[in-house]
Amino acid sequence: MKILICISKTPDTTSRIAFKDGNTKFEENGVQWIINPYDEWYALVRAIELKEKDPSTVLHLVTVGAADCEPVIRKALALGGDEAYRVNTQSDDSFYIATQIFEVAKQGNYDLIFTGKETIDYNGSSIGGMVAEMLSMPYISLATKFDLNGSTAVVAREIEGGEEVCEVALPVVVSCQKGVAEQRIPNMRGIMSARTKPLKVVEPAAAEALTNITSYELPPVKAGVKLVGADNVAELVRLLHEEAKAI
Repeated sequence: MKILICISKTPDTTSRIAFKDGNTKFEENGVQWIINPYDEWYALVRAIELKEKDPSTVLHLVTVGAADCEPVIRKALALGGDEAYRVNTQSDDSFYIATQIFEVAKQGNYDLIFTGKETIDYNGSSIGGMVAEMLSMPYISLATKFDLNGSTAVVAREIEGGEEVCEVALPVVVSCQKGVAEQRIPNMRGIMSARTKPLKVVEPAAAEALTNITSYELPPVKAGVKLVGADNVAELVRLLHEEAKAI
């Protein structure tokens, strides 16, 4: 079985976020970059678990980005990927990125494609569905459990107010979230072997970006907490009604 895992780099959640050039560009100086957690902790680790059950499984990684993505790719290889592809281009447009992943995926004849449910910087949740459509594969999103029964995938996913279980024949594209697997830390053997694993740089396919970012802005500063005495119910009700608009 061949599995393709889509990964991307994102800012560490502890990084200070700022913008430049009139809030039209993200300020990258001083930012610590990591593998997008949904890609690493869930999609990649679940693929590694499948390989541990069936050592003949081949794990390929793909990311779309410039050379500064390579440290996070090497970490993913250290965790357990067999080889990686980096599409040598940068874009914020989901369609453009999905097209680049599709171009890699269609050459690989993959049985399974994993993505994280979203990236923690843009929260788009769109790449998996686009790639599946381009490949004419079924797509299951928000997976919390993933198992294989021969050539059939059994996937549990969140729905409004509950959970549903889907069965689908391979090949399939699945986006993963919390519950599919547990975070792992690369060991020294993995880190050393990652240095020699293949990382292939491919040039981007011709594709048109359908969207562009015109500006960024930070969320408003949180207001201070108002404490209301337990005996002042009327004031609490007034605040909830007039300020919080909760009732």
